[in-house]
Amino acid sequence: MTNINLNGGSLTLEQLNAIFSTIPVEFDFIDENDIVRWSSANRHRLFKRTDNDLGKHVLEVHPGHSQGHVKQVLHDMHSGDRDSINIMIKHHNQPVNIAFYALHDDNGKYIGCVEVTQDVSNHQQRGSVWRNIKQIFHKK
Repeated sequence: MTNINLNGGSLTLEQLNAIFSTIPVEFDFIDENDIVRWSSANRHRLFKRTDNDLGKHVLEVHPGHSQGHVKQVLHDMHSGDRDSINIMIKHHNQPVNIAFYALHDDNGKYIGCVEVTQDVSNHQQRGSVWRNIKQIFHKK
């Protein structure tokens, strides 16, 4: 299988797909025209994406109540006012972190952003020592 050369090394397409389908984090790539071009497909997704969502404007895949926030994020990314934005929300009573990161080419031109969504309920347990011990012995 052909390797994909990346900064920091190379991976096969199979390895890259395995990474994105395994880690319990959602990634969505939104291009410079605010079109959803790629979404990680994994069983951990809180906000499901389908192949039908690809090619849609990012506002079409976000619920109406969040569109004002998404518009502001996009404005700040396009204008260069912000390179990243982190938002904490509750989703089904679970804390969720949604982060947007502006992406630029080697010349500094805005080429889109990546939206990273993660359930952080495990990250908010008190007592990091006990959490680490629990995770060592508790297998899913």
